[in-house]
Amino acid sequence: MYFTDRIDAGRQLAARLTHLKDSDVVVLGLPRGGVPVAEQVAESLAAPLDICLVRKLGVPYQPELAMGAVGEGGVRVLNDDVLSRGRVTSRDLAAVEERELALLDERAARYRGARHPVPLRGRTVVVVDDGLATGATALAACRVVRARDAARIVLAVPVAPAGWRAERVGNNADEAVCVHEPAFFQAIGQFYLDFSQTPDEDVVACLDRNRAAYGAGDDAAAQAAEGAAGLPPTEVRLPVGGAEVGGELTLPPKAAGIVLFAHGSGSSRHSPRNRAVAAALNRAGLGTLLFDLLTDAEAANRANVFDTELLAGRLTEAAAWVGGREDTRRLRTGFFGASTGAAAALWAAADPAATVSAVVSRGGRPDLAEARLAEVRAPTLLIVGGRDDLVIDLNRGAQARLRCENRLDIVPGATHLFEEPGTLERVGELAADWFAEHF
Repeated sequence: MYFTDRIDAGRQLAARLTHLKDSDVVVLGLPRGGVPVAEQVAESLAAPLDICLVRKLGVPYQPELAMGAVGEGGVRVLNDDVLSRGRVTSRDLAAVEERELALLDERAARYRGARHPVPLRGRTVVVVDDGLATGATALAACRVVRARDAARIVLAVPVAPAGWRAERVGNNADEAVCVHEPAFFQAIGQFYLDFSQTPDEDVVACLDRNRAAYGAGDDAAAQAAEGAAGLPPTEVRLPVGGAEVGGELTLPPKAAGIVLFAHGSGSSRHSPRNRAVAAALNRAGLGTLLFDLLTDAEAANRANVFDTELLAGRLTEAAAWVGGREDTRRLRTGFFGASTGAAAALWAAADPAATVSAVVSRGGRPDLAEARLAEVRAPTLLIVGGRDDLVIDLNRGAQARLRCENRLDIVPGATHLFEEPGTLERVGELAADWFAEHF
């Protein structure tokens, strides 16, 4: 045993990181077990603490075996060897990925609430977990941080197998720090006297304690960064389906129009990919509305998540809500659909009463709206990753059925989630240009 518990591990790890104390540091803990460790590091460095959200992708018939991981911002890391040996099909991978991304979005809302992530641009970021075994989660975390423009990444763990730096981390971190590197390593828990699961409440408590001491300025910085694109988002409640759902409305000064987002199955208004595209649209002077298509009770029924007609109806109701507000009723509207949300966007656009001016689909499944495609009148842009072969074929088939102005753009090198550097940014550029042209 090296550590009594995670707090003890965090204190021992913090002693190895004192050289960072005078740097512009942010500490990120991997939920859940990495956060109590990270809190001790953040306290030692007098630095703000945030979470780095990643989810393991388990092999379908052996969930404890990681075939990769996904993280905020559309980052995906895959273990090609496990995929090959496990004979995991692309459909199997997509199903697991969809489920884990939904859980990732839920955790973002649960841990942060309405708070912004701490800004990382140009800063030294210490990524902390309670130990490193396969390295898939830590690798995904480092790539998430790199995508958020950190100047330097330090991956720090209390315990990892001997040789872990070269074998597991490679060039994904600028520095790797570990307290103990045993030659005999079976599982992280073998080195802790108390390795009980960390409850969600403890994660939130760690973040709240740190924010009270160090975090106030970082929220202000995040809001200022968003303000550069227009106004900070306004939390709203939309009446849909006889109930209310949450939403975020952002209106830059003199907005040329407003885009309503239809997220993919299992996701929510907190989707990091849709939020990234929305920020790009805001910078281009376009308003955005991200909202939940279903109530919490409805979302618990998985059949609703794939009910294209139901989701399209919610999008239509949201468009009517926008049309009834004093600050948005004169704006042209557009729909942005991601994954299965693209089918809902196209289904809603095919309504004879729809007044939507343009539609954009990202990595979408327009084939799920096949029965209505010929009735869509709004100019439609289909964006697909160049390495997403199945979805490219589905989009080409759908494009052949569209009778409106349309275009298919394929982003070179991008996979389904556009996690490769620069690919999601390209989606934002294409979408902004399409909406601006047709608004």
